[in-house]
Amino acid sequence: MNIAEKPIAAIIGRRISTGDGIHMIANNYKKGFRIDTHMHREAQLVYAARGTMQVTTPKGRWLVPPDRAVWVPARMAHAIDVLADIEMRTLYFDLDWLAREERSESLSSEFVVRVSPLLHQAILALFDEHTTAERTGLLLKLAMLELHQAEDSATFIPLPHEPRCRRAADIVLSDPTGDHEIETLAREVGTSARTLSRLFSAETQLSFKSWCQRARVAAAIEKLSTDANVSVKQLASDLGYASVPAFSHAFRQVTGKTPTEFAEKG
Repeated sequence: MNIAEKPIAAIIGRRISTGDGIHMIANNYKKGFRIDTHMHREAQLVYAARGTMQVTTPKGRWLVPPDRAVWVPARMAHAIDVLADIEMRTLYFDLDWLAREERSESLSSEFVVRVSPLLHQAILALFDEHTTAERTGLLLKLAMLELHQAEDSATFIPLPHEPRCRRAADIVLSDPTGDHEIETLAREVGTSARTLSRLFSAETQLSFKSWCQRARVAAAIEKLSTDANVSVKQLASDLGYASVPAFSHAFRQVTGKTPTEFAEKG
């Protein structure tokens, strides 16, 4: 039996401790469920074996579809929104354990990574109720090695903090399918287009155009994750792209996959 198909109903919602500063929790959540802003004393790796979630931190929003995992450092405030029915597997690491990691410095900030097939299987194998302490230790070392080598994900939408820029960002996020011209947005938030453009670059490290593209692709990911019947052609039209190829190109730039490939994976 494939590890991904292994029944784990007996451990859903139950804490599994390795006895070495690490524990794990498996939970299933329905679409629409929200885990309000909170923090943990431990760092955590949150993985959606199935389904899609959105993780919000003070820096921004991270979309986490099935082939992604999010690293959240200890004492980092975050909230989780379930966008599609999810099988969540979370690993918690205490600070003493992390201090022994040679590359622990790279784990001081939150990030989302693409999950390789090897990392996917290692995480799921950790929840095998018949595993041994020796096997668990080896799987954890393998998971951390894969995590350090994983590619960064581009499914992050940085959120600006400057009040005018944040209001503009919120307007776009409330309707990412709209045709948002920076001149119109600037008037709405009480500044000039030049100032708003400068603020977006300074606050998000993205141009206004690139930031809006991230927001549109995020909306596409959410739609693909929650509506199995949506067509790529209709989605491209709804998001304001001139053609399916233009939409596919933008989608691949952000996710590394075409919309069709993503839908099949999810």
